[in-house]
Amino acid sequence: MIAHNADPNQSSDMRPRKGDNMQIGSRRMRLAVTGATIVWLIGVALVGGGNGMSTRAAAASSSPSNKKAEWGAVLSNACGRAAFVQAGAQAGPPQRPQMSEEAFKNVQVLKGIPVDEFMGAMGLFSAALSMCCLECHAPDWAADTPRKRTARKMVQMVETINRANFTGRKVVTCWTCHRQSDRPQVTPSLDVVYGEPIYWAPDDLFQQAAGAPSPGQVLDKYIEAVGGAERVARLTSFVGKGTASGYAGAFKSPAEIYVKAPNQRTTIIHTEVGDKTTTFDGHAGWLASPVTPVPVMDLTGGELDGARLDAELSFPGRIKQVLGQWRASLPSSIADRRVNVLQGTGAGGAVATLYFDVESGLLTRVVRYANSAMGRVPTQIDFEDYREVAGVKIPFRWSFAWVSGRDVIELSEVRPNVAIDAARFGKPAPAVRR
Repeated sequence: MIAHNADPNQSSDMRPRKGDNMQIGSRRMRLAVTGATIVWLIGVALVGGGNGMSTRAAAASSSPSNKKAEWGAVLSNACGRAAFVQAGAQAGPPQRPQMSEEAFKNVQVLKGIPVDEFMGAMGLFSAALSMCCLECHAPDWAADTPRKRTARKMVQMVETINRANFTGRKVVTCWTCHRQSDRPQVTPSLDVVYGEPIYWAPDDLFQQAAGAPSPGQVLDKYIEAVGGAERVARLTSFVGKGTASGYAGAFKSPAEIYVKAPNQRTTIIHTEVGDKTTTFDGHAGWLASPVTPVPVMDLTGGELDGARLDAELSFPGRIKQVLGQWRASLPSSIADRRVNVLQGTGAGGAVATLYFDVESGLLTRVVRYANSAMGRVPTQIDFEDYREVAGVKIPFRWSFAWVSGRDVIELSEVRPNVAIDAARFGKPAPAVRR
């Protein structure tokens, strides 16, 4: 996807531009965006040659299809150049998730992993370097470029460091050194050292902190804040309509959401280039979009766990059932409001961090993680504008952010406890590009 330029003799377009603010975290990410579509799922994952390192069992790709997708050019405007390409569909339903080397041409490293995990790794590259897809992949997506060759070396270097020092755990990642810069900083800036403290956030994984509130008290206050256990239990489904905006608040499109207890959920965004549908049927999950690397992408691993969690947390009464092993960090702040910070672990080991407004008790943020070949891929969902529906407070606005973009959904109406056709939660048909 993207790579930092490790060779000081390579072209200077990788270097910080004059006037760039070099303080940590101050550079804004330059992301490839098309409409309200998911950027990290576009077909840009064409990592250059390598040694064929795989992060999953070889059996996962023992019978790869020889059919390589033909790429069709589609526009993206973030880098001011031609953008991503889309892979064609495979014949018949796959017996297992499609692997990266089956979906894309010239994959030499990061083989043997599902497409959604592969694209999550691409998103981590983009987030860590603050670069868009085309800065490595233009003009030919399948061709090796200097930056792609550097990316390959960086993947191998990070893998070697983690294997030699951390028993293979993903402790060192691209973000460890880059932090939104194409080149890791070497010398500390004294303006930073003696400046305002950098924003603090709890570690990805944490234990109960001394002096932190009891998780049970925070969760009980949340249930009362949204309407109380009795009213919450009576909410069994809802259908919502509104609009969705792509990254940076542009490209508003009609949106729909269908949710049925205990764990079914479908979101449809009617973008100008075609419908983007995300579905979890209680067991399996999919994403269908005209700009995904495959027409209907299976959700696997942590992305599947995340879709399940999103569906279950749509009903506040499910919160104590879907996560366990609760622990609390010390309170923090979001937008100048104090929040209690809890973390829970799902039955399958999935971890999520939840933030509750100290004053109102309402859930304001969920951060969940999916493991990938290059480290944890975070997804952050922020909730606002709670309104009462059938006696239960439901957020009418939420921001769904991941490593390469953000969708903001604003509901204008919600109908509670309505019958929903089971077909709404089935595997979606391939999206048709308009």
